[in-house]
Amino acid sequence: QGQLVESGGGLVQAGGSLRLSCAASGRFFSIGIMSWYRQAPGKQRELVGSITRDGTTNYADSVKGRFTISRDNAKNTASLQMSNLKLEDTAVYYCNAVAAIRIIDRPESYWGQGTQVTVSA
Repeated sequence: QGQLVESGGGLVQAGGSLRLSCAASGRFFSIGIMSWYRQAPGKQRELVGSITRDGTTNYADSVKGRFTISRDNAKNTASLQMSNLKLEDTAVYYCNAVAAIRIIDRPESYWGQGTQVTVSA
């Protein structure tokens, strides 16, 4: 069964940068759109940005110009490059992918376990 594994979270000072990685493991037949979400304590989970298989990206206004999403279809990986980090970027970041495990399956949504990003003053 397919799984998403995230890595790269940690503590970073405001104004700094950090790169998160998401690796899709298992026997995925295909992976469509991949997205990054985040959830801060007491807040609802929000979409940070997404990237289609052909590389088209979309970003939340709050991160536009600071965050960059990329993916490698051959490796089934996605990255979130974060720069000029702000205190309000502190959250658990989740990778999401719409994918099918088998050719006969309808594409479904898969989530990573989340990785903590903490931005300090």
